[in-house]
Amino acid sequence: MSKLSTLSFVFLMSIAMILSGCADESEINQTDGSGTADDKEIIYVGTFAGEESEGLYVYAFDRENGAMSHIQTVTNRPGPNFQAIHPTKQYLFSVSGDRFSENEPYGTLSAYRIDQETGMLELINEQSVQGRGTAHVSVDPLGEFVYVSNYSEGNVVVFRIGEDGSVSEAVDSAAHEGSSVNERRQRAAHVHSVIPSADGRFIYVSDLGIDQIKIYEVNRDSGKLAPAQIPYFGNEPGAGPRHFVIHENGRFAYSVEELTVTVAALQVDPDTGALEQIERYSLLPEGVEPDDSMSGADLHISPDGRFLYVSNRGGGQDLIAIFEINTENGELSVAGHEPTRGVHPRNFMVDEKGEFLLVANRDGDHVVIFRRDRETGLLAFTGNETRVPVAVCVTQLILD
Repeated sequence: MSKLSTLSFVFLMSIAMILSGCADESEINQTDGSGTADDKEIIYVGTFAGEESEGLYVYAFDRENGAMSHIQTVTNRPGPNFQAIHPTKQYLFSVSGDRFSENEPYGTLSAYRIDQETGMLELINEQSVQGRGTAHVSVDPLGEFVYVSNYSEGNVVVFRIGEDGSVSEAVDSAAHEGSSVNERRQRAAHVHSVIPSADGRFIYVSDLGIDQIKIYEVNRDSGKLAPAQIPYFGNEPGAGPRHFVIHENGRFAYSVEELTVTVAALQVDPDTGALEQIERYSLLPEGVEPDDSMSGADLHISPDGRFLYVSNRGGGQDLIAIFEINTENGELSVAGHEPTRGVHPRNFMVDEKGEFLLVANRDGDHVVIFRRDRETGLLAFTGNETRVPVAVCVTQLILD
């Protein structure tokens, strides 16, 4: 190629990049990987802030080989520790402890547009989370609201989602007060997660500090929260409810209790949203006693509704506990335990097609991929893992 042709090529490529609306590198850093625009399965990995962590990582997922390939890193906010996807699959919402502004002491809620061909992210807008120690974000199943859980502040904050995927300023919040029996961990309210009911009428707010799952009814017009007819479920004293999941049949739910390393099986009243305990189960293998170095973390139900998976961290027991669900009465029976091949499995996800389970091992700095047996619910390590610094949240998107 002649020197003139080379200059013409560079000029044309520069014009093409401008017209395509390439993002500023200070906000979104794209790095080369084997993922391509043809990849339709995406994995988003949130991280804590750290020397090596660069932000929110985007990967293409190869289902045939059970492997991930890096396609983008979103760097506009350090420590994007949890994310959730809009039901239309067009938007992703992420929370970070990074200050919203110089004059704002609280962290940041970021809304991103998802490219429907590649799964890559483009920032839409941001708002203050209106609280300290943000730990979780979830999206209304009808796509109208975002719920943010602020652990240190002990509050839940509601934001409205615009037609373009943007988030409004906070439309409501509810602050909790109280304490419980664990003097080290339960001196004050600590909101850890918010999970909506399938119809969006209720939200369930797990508060580790006061041993309660608060139940709020959502005003669908305004987003305002009001205590439900029965306003809370009381976990066992010292249990420390952390995350919550509702079975697809709407009749059962499960609460992972961080401090006692247990999971509570609950019955759900679909009319009032009220919860009633069925039974509690240890997350540990038979003969292993819990201690203060262990803590329950996350839980998810398989797509067929037959199995519950719950993670435990610490004490040499970094594992996924596997339970079979009795779909008649909600009771659990132990199916097995699988080591996570890493340290501190803070969060994990069950593949929506039921074939894989991916674990974010925070202190192992990686995401580990397991194949799932649909009949037994048991897990088998695929041999595949992807290095992600301080990985704390893993979320799947399958594009049509």
